[in-house]
Amino acid sequence: MVIDVRKCNAEGKYTGTLDFEFEGDESLIDIPFVTFASPVHAVLDYEIYEDNSVEVKGELSFTLKGACSRCLKETEQRILYEAEAFFVPRGAKAEEEDYTYRNGIVDLDEFLRDTVLFALPSALFCAEGCSAPEYNEE
Repeated sequence: MVIDVRKCNAEGKYTGTLDFEFEGDESLIDIPFVTFASPVHAVLDYEIYEDNSVEVKGELSFTLKGACSRCLKETEQRILYEAEAFFVPRGAKAEEEDYTYRNGIVDLDEFLRDTVLFALPSALFCAEGCSAPEYNEE
């Protein structure tokens, strides 16, 4: 998904909303026996400023499915994550956390990948307070 800054500027369209889905990268999941149960849904608002920097804010949502990290029961978890990024033209003064773009095209792929990675939990649980079955040692 991209934002064509030059085209938006030419049309006088400095704000907008992007609403789309994409397949989550399974290699980002570091939880055994867990996968994406749905595509990642993104709803992002953007604003282009006078210096051609672009602010993107919104929400990503997706569902994970797999074995509970404690009891191994099959489960699903819906993830909602607030996303925000700032893009500046390559060569412009950028902060460390800013993304850069070139040729007037803001490519959101790296930002989306990073956001999904940050949104992923470290474990998947079937219920809050789930505890693994007790084993009797005899």
